[in-house]
Amino acid sequence: MNKLKKLLRTTLFFIAVFIATQVTIVGQTIELDYDFRRGGTLGWTADFADYPPNIGTGYELDARLRFMPRKLTRVPKRGFYIQGHNRSADLFMFLKRRLTTADGIVAGQTYRIEYVIKLASNAPSRCVGIGGAPGESVFLKAGASSIEPLAVLQPNGYLRMYVDKGNQAQSGAAASVAGNIANGIPCEQAFPYYPFALIQRSHQHTTDVMATSNGELWLLVGTDSGFEGLTRLYYQSIRVKLIPL
Repeated sequence: MNKLKKLLRTTLFFIAVFIATQVTIVGQTIELDYDFRRGGTLGWTADFADYPPNIGTGYELDARLRFMPRKLTRVPKRGFYIQGHNRSADLFMFLKRRLTTADGIVAGQTYRIEYVIKLASNAPSRCVGIGGAPGESVFLKAGASSIEPLAVLQPNGYLRMYVDKGNQAQSGAAASVAGNIANGIPCEQAFPYYPFALIQRSHQHTTDVMATSNGELWLLVGTDSGFEGLTRLYYQSIRVKLIPL
């Protein structure tokens, strides 16, 4: 009987240690820093939504690593460049990245997600534009989802997001408004060259996100445009903090 009690106490001890270890792992905050100036896309991919892909090429869509304007960097440095002409009056241009257990994600864990996004924008402040301002009417969004953010072709011929990213100034469960892309240069001062300027937006996603049972989670950053013109951006860096709840 004494041996049985001793074995039981030993077993309970190891169970307690295991549970404590799991709590410690769950309790770890994950901090990720993606600086595109170091080279490479760092696992991020670009895509577009809220437009009809089979109607001409007037949307001028482009996304790739590209050297940033020299005035913003002392030496040649790349950023993740993305552009689009919002002829649909609702163009969504976005970057996404898959996170796994290799990034520290814990299966089934719920996270609060915080971002610090640095990007270069040539959209001046307080300008008037078609449909809306080129700066204040282009809404920067950031968030996350347990499923991949995909642009899916609809019966009406438009690509729409498979996750809820909201619409323009409205936030969604997968992406919430983090500000806009106005760069702080007054409109009259920016004319006629409209130079790029670096801006930074800090944001806490308004919806907590749970990782899948496989320990996967998708990050999502993009712009939802009400400005019916050409938007050009260079993402310099995206810092993400995932805080377990």
